[in-house]
Amino acid sequence: MTRIATYNVEWFAQLFDRKNALINDNSWSGRYDVTRAQQIAALGTVFQALDADAIMIIEAPNSGSEQSTVTALENFAQHFGLRQNRVLVGFENGTQQEIALMYDPDLMQVYHDPQGQPPEGEDTGLSPRFDGEFRLDVDVDSAPETITFSKPPLEVALFPTGSDPIRLIGVHAKSKAPHGARNKQQEVRISIANRRKQLAQCIWVRQRVDRHLSEGDDLIVLGDFNDGPGLDEYEKLFGHSGIEIVLGVNKSSPDILHDPNAKAAMEQRRSAVPTTARFYNHKTKTYLNALLDYVMVSDQLFRSGAPKWKIWHPFDDPVCFKTKGLCEALLAASDHFPVSVDLDLPAGAEK
Repeated sequence: MTRIATYNVEWFAQLFDRKNALINDNSWSGRYDVTRAQQIAALGTVFQALDADAIMIIEAPNSGSEQSTVTALENFAQHFGLRQNRVLVGFENGTQQEIALMYDPDLMQVYHDPQGQPPEGEDTGLSPRFDGEFRLDVDVDSAPETITFSKPPLEVALFPTGSDPIRLIGVHAKSKAPHGARNKQQEVRISIANRRKQLAQCIWVRQRVDRHLSEGDDLIVLGDFNDGPGLDEYEKLFGHSGIEIVLGVNKSSPDILHDPNAKAAMEQRRSAVPTTARFYNHKTKTYLNALLDYVMVSDQLFRSGAPKWKIWHPFDDPVCFKTKGLCEALLAASDHFPVSVDLDLPAGAEK
């Protein structure tokens, strides 16, 4: 059994100093009313319980002139004795929120393997590499806009010991929240512009998905898409959510991706749906739950790997809820909860 997971860790970067060491003290973390020591201990509990073979970390610690995502996360793994003690990163960004893969080196080899048309070079007819620019008319004015990723997706070639390789694409798509809006009119304008960019990013990812599926690759697309079916009032304006685009809901069976949580959301837009994140609304003094994080597997993997999904929700998952220490740790560690999939990978073909 192979377990692959995604986990968005809020303000992970603030738990490390300039030399990539954990700041394990009682100063405040980036999370409300949670100290750094409390968040670090909570994360240790969550990672140990999750026990995944590979974990796509969304909002991983910063890389820069002095800081290193790899060193910081490997220090974190050493502190808790985690078997996922090696780290892979792709294209670094300037947001202090990297995308990284923590993995067990005894069970797999992994490589950053970006696909697509490089920013420089002859046109190959491929969609652009994720650190490049994507041209798409998102506001229907016959003039294509330039779309970029502030956090370029991490493309991974993963070689499990004794099994065929798998492609991973770790994604942190554009937030649709109207940050910076000073009135309702600005809020609407910014929200629509952000949704357009988020949809364009999902179209870009889907183009890469199509290419992998056409080549017969086993594929997992996972991460925080800041989106879900029926999540906001602007969805009717655009016809589909970004998640539906990446899943390929209108495509034939071999070309679709599978995620039962997304499927449940699409089938139950007006009733309870699974959730992966919990945010406090300071205006209403209540918590908002949302489905933002996904692990989507290709049809080939879905049919051969007998996948079993789990959202590590402190209240909705019975085991997490009944395990008091884990329940409390999930609430203290982040505003998102891990999502995992267990797969029975067949033995690799003889070379």
